[in-house]
Amino acid sequence: MTKIINNFTLNPKNDILSGLTVALALIPEAAAFSFVAGIDPLVGLYGAFMMELITALIRGRPGMISGATGAMAVVMVHMIQQGNAVGMALALAVPIENLGLQWLFITLFYVGAIQIVAGFLWLGKFVRLIPYPVMMGFVNGLAIVIFLSQLELFKEQVNGQIQWLPGGDMELMPL
Repeated sequence: MTKIINNFTLNPKNDILSGLTVALALIPEAAAFSFVAGIDPLVGLYGAFMMELITALIRGRPGMISGATGAMAVVMVHMIQQGNAVGMALALAVPIENLGLQWLFITLFYVGAIQIVAGFLWLGKFVRLIPYPVMMGFVNGLAIVIFLSQLELFKEQVNGQIQWLPGGDMELMPL
């Protein structure tokens, strides 16, 4: 405990400013990725808070990223949609609402466990073996997928048909 107190008191100004910076950057990021994943932004904020709290308690490393990622948000969209479809298709007794969200929590639990095991086995050193073009291709592909997932926000249903928003309405998109 004294090590934590001594570590904080060495440079409290920088610690407080960096904490505020991360908090202010994380709130819109968590809400945006929640929209991409198709879940309530409040769920994304709760998830981001819990992730940062756990990271703070078990201590991170310099350069470690602990926040929502676009890769996970895009991958989770399909899983949440399929889970919700399965939950509504269950006609045994009562349909299960938000089954996709429940699948999301279970999946992220397993992903976290796999990451912990990979950390204990020092598997992160193998990231150096991934070629630069492969990483750039992954990031560019991810940007395209995120862009395509947001195109639905620019459409509206008029008289049973889906149309693109007109120019004036595009400037004042519904939130």
